Amino acid sequence: MVKKQPLEGMKVLEMGNFVAAPFAGKILAEFGAEVMKVEEPKAGDPLRNWRLMHGDTSIWWYVQARNKKSITLNLRDARGQKIVKQLVQKVDIVLENFKPGTLEKWGLDYEEMKKLNPSIIMTRISGYGQTGPYRDKAGFGSVAEAIGGLRYLTGYPDRPPVRTGVAIGDLTAGLYAVIGTLMAVYARERDEARRGQLVDVALYESVFSLLEGMLPEYILTGVVRERSGSTLPGIAPSNTYKCKDEKHVVIGGNSNNIFQRLMQVIGREDLANDPKYANNQGRAENAEFIDSVIESWTKQHTLTEVLQTLDRSSIPAGPIYSIQDIVHDVQYQEREMLLPLELDDGQECLFPGIVPKLSDTPGEMKWIGPKLGEHNDEIYAGILGYSVKQLEKLKQEGVI
Repeated sequence: MVKKQPLEGMKVLEMGNFVAAPFAGKILAEFGAEVMKVEEPKAGDPLRNWRLMHGDTSIWWYVQARNKKSITLNLRDARGQKIVKQLVQKVDIVLENFKPGTLEKWGLDYEEMKKLNPSIIMTRISGYGQTGPYRDKAGFGSVAEAIGGLRYLTGYPDRPPVRTGVAIGDLTAGLYAVIGTLMAVYARERDEARRGQLVDVALYESVFSLLEGMLPEYILTGVVRERSGSTLPGIAPSNTYKCKDEKHVVIGGNSNNIFQRLMQVIGREDLANDPKYANNQGRAENAEFIDSVIESWTKQHTLTEVLQTLDRSSIPAGPIYSIQDIVHDVQYQEREMLLPLELDDGQECLFPGIVPKLSDTPGEMKWIGPKLGEHNDEIYAGILGYSVKQLEKLKQEGVI
């Protein structure tokens, strides 16, 4: 007997563009939720045209919108707003990332939706949240990374701050949106009245939550953590080291037992047994010296030799992969993290696998990001009962 996916039967109305809310919707769709993505009738989600293209469609779109159903709807039109209200009565969750105040202007805010469907869960993602003095400021993931404290820490101390190579602020907020949504679903299931609630996710707060112990560290000691390049401040040894063949290896030897094994492997038993390096505090105070000792050893060996030696002693180490390296890695292949799927033109392509892995009710990639408005008939006729004539009229008038 094939078990249902964990979110099968859950209906989600996704009203959001770009990255954060659509990333959350993607995860819900991967685990069985029916995600109906609302897009502008003519242009659609701007992500359809971002970065590298396959024909007239962004390759990123194929990933970000997979398993979703695309419906077109003009939210600025009163008739479009009426259709949203009809859909709200049929779904479990509304997911959005408009600037605060936008849905209120259209009469589609949480209070209005709750009147139509008291069980509705509305997850809102914005730059600064739905309250506070910054509420109405324009917010983007890159700005959230800056004001959230992450950008300040990224890069080398003698150079300006840099960004990571992906939209980490948006993606982190998307993860929190999924977590918050599922918490609200669980709370609703335990509530006899099955009342929904509002989930408020701010981009800057999502980033800020990643800063480990920096806030109390600053309050209690006055220490402001600074950019530190490839090192991990206050934790040693944990760094990137050059090998004989000019390749680099990341080694994490920062637990007491692992440090001792690492020193023994590289022929420095004297440091393994030195009380000065018996705990992390002592090692952190001498991190530069320890790093120089480790790199003097890695430079004598190729990357492959280093990895084989460290693996035999269970010392955490790994190469720095490009996407090309990932495609050829057996671990990615064995764990089904490189999923093949044929595109509409017959070309086969690999897509990222599903995270996390569930033993009994795993996620699944069913189809790539849909064409604009591909599911209009299915949703508007099948769920709302619109006739062919009504749909044609709405299409001609630019409502859908």
